[in-house]
Amino acid sequence: MNRNYNEGAGAGTMDRPKQPTSQTQSQSKPQAPSAQDKAEMMKKAEEAGRPGAEHKALESLVGDWKAEVKCWMDPDGPPQVSQGTAKAALTMNGRFLQEDFNGVMMGKPFQGRTVMGFDNVKRTYQSVWVSDMQTSMFVTEGRGENGNKTITLEGTSSCGATGQTEMPMKVVMRTVSPDKRTFEMFDTSRGSDVRTMEITYTRA
Repeated sequence: MNRNYNEGAGAGTMDRPKQPTSQTQSQSKPQAPSAQDKAEMMKKAEEAGRPGAEHKALESLVGDWKAEVKCWMDPDGPPQVSQGTAKAALTMNGRFLQEDFNGVMMGKPFQGRTVMGFDNVKRTYQSVWVSDMQTSMFVTEGRGENGNKTITLEGTSSCGATGQTEMPMKVVMRTVSPDKRTFEMFDTSRGSDVRTMEITYTRA
């Protein structure tokens, strides 16, 4: 009886997991960055936060603009045409462009605002649009080409009229000349070329 009891106790002792030693615990802890590492990280963060050529390209959008807006409910039908104005300025020491837009939608005046910038870390343009006619934000992201005279952004949108959410959309912004630029929006859920809006800006 004593032999069996002792063997069982021994087996229980052998199966018991070992407690980690203080040496093992210290080895599993991440090493704190050295003073040199911290300095290098700070340098990279400062460089990533500095405006560059992609931000300078947004300067062509700065100023006061007149806008002709065309909206298509039916891509094969005639557009609804309205007029608007826009005022754009760089903010946050040249890091972002803020555009305030005044126009007419569904026969009613409205105000909208776009904040746009370039993420140096992701290497993409990003834009957020809000207005006083909706509670959703239209967030898009994309890249520039042709010296950033053309910027293509993609995102998803919600439609209050239909209740649809996560509708894939594409925006194409083109600088035609120092005094003219265009903004096109496409509903890519219905095809890559189904245009729903076109805004032609001329400098005021």
